[in-house]
Amino acid sequence: MARHINPSNSTNKTIDAIDRKRERERQFMLKKSREMAAELAVSLVQRLLDLHIIETNSVHAIQEVMARQLQQLSDMEEFDMQFKIAPIRNLTPDPNVISLYLTQYIIEDLIDHPNIQDVFGDDLEIYRAVDSVLARIRPR
Repeated sequence: MARHINPSNSTNKTIDAIDRKRERERQFMLKKSREMAAELAVSLVQRLLDLHIIETNSVHAIQEVMARQLQQLSDMEEFDMQFKIAPIRNLTPDPNVISLYLTQYIIEDLIDHPNIQDVFGDDLEIYRAVDSVLARIRPR
């Protein structure tokens, strides 16, 4: 008797495997971002300054804000994170969710910080700068 293969079942298994892999990567990155928050914040703010994306009168204050954001990411509700990144979700084909979140944070919230004088660049430039630092915690 021949075995009947259900194509939708194999497709569903593949999709489920991809979803599980992405969720494991996401959890790994959230854990690493919390553990390495201070180090990542220093590198991130320096990269943003080097690329002339932000102007600030207190580098230390901005480093503290970014470190706090990195530490709080793992405590956020999934809905809140997805809501925050919704406007730029399709910025790149394979986005890093933490980079997307921090990009949107810089665009929407950091610009109103009292120690930020100005934020330059478009969404993609800011994302690339942020992701170039956070690529260290992304599993490959």
